[in-house]
Amino acid sequence: MSEADLVDIKFRLYDGSDIGPFRYSATSTVDMLKQRIVSDWPKGKTVVPKAVNEVKLISSGKILENDKTVGQCKVPFGEVAGGIIIMHVVVQPSLAKTKTEEYKL
Repeated sequence: MSEADLVDIKFRLYDGSDIGPFRYSATSTVDMLKQRIVSDWPKGKTVVPKAVNEVKLISSGKILENDKTVGQCKVPFGEVAGGIIIMHVVVQPSLAKTKTEEYKL
């Protein structure tokens, strides 16, 4: 795999802190990125994803679908050679958990 096929991605969390940057192949899927985020989530955060399906990735204002590849998500305009792509991370706890917690209150 050549260097041109690799993409540097940094994940921006809700509090402005970052995970990464990490280098990914253009063929890596969004689901693979989410798995990395969940496994590398920083300790001591108030919001912590319990599973991959609680994580949403946003790049260039679009929520990325799990089956898309990094290559499909790259925005061709405004990209600087050797630059790092920043993806925003949103954690949405599953609806079932949220409703259960409401009933306990």
